[in-house]
Amino acid sequence: MMKSGVDPQALAEMFASASAKQTAQLRQAVYDSTLRALQGRELSLKNIRKVLDTVAQAASAGAAQNPAAPAQVEKMLDTAVAGMDDALLKAVEANRVALQQFVDRGVDLRETQLKKALGDLEKMEDLLFGAVKKATGAAGDGLAGPWQQVMDKLVPGATQTGARAGAATEQLEGQLAQMQAAMRETRAAGLKAAQTLAESYAALASGVLIGMADALRQGGDTAEAPKAARRK
Repeated sequence: MMKSGVDPQALAEMFASASAKQTAQLRQAVYDSTLRALQGRELSLKNIRKVLDTVAQAASAGAAQNPAAPAQVEKMLDTAVAGMDDALLKAVEANRVALQQFVDRGVDLRETQLKKALGDLEKMEDLLFGAVKKATGAAGDGLAGPWQQVMDKLVPGATQTGARAGAATEQLEGQLAQMQAAMRETRAAGLKAAQTLAESYAALASGVLIGMADALRQGGDTAEAPKAARRK
């Protein structure tokens, strides 16, 4: 088991015994597992990739044991992707909030660390696609068809993650363009503090994500995963 908080065996067992009517429960379980895992480590691309790969492989292993018809198994796998997308959307939002803090402090997003962070934000959807692709490649004959059907639906911008990351990137870059002239005049005063923040960017994003989850718990809103439709 990964230290990230994912329990692959429990997740696999849930997919192995699930019925076609339990897609909502499966989506919630995947969302919860993925989000807990993301909260357990810094939000680097490497760490996020590990979490998504683990969750996708667990769902795949369980679905392979499920006696349901291929069409129903496909629906379960599609639900697994939806749950990962729900959780990854939170990571995107955490990164957006962290980056927004730098913009608000007048940090130029062309700075090396922050330029990379903005680029990583745009790659979030690719990580989800990569996890599905890896699971598809490792699937046996019984799951190859259902996984391929899921893969065929994954196009750029088809997920909540991709749509939100794209919008956030556009927003942040637009703000930067408007602020560049002013930043050139005022940036020096806060540069030292901003650089200190930039050096611990991943930790800051992780803290934002954990804080978001705490707020949800206090509001009694942890019972359900995000309702927004990922795609059709």
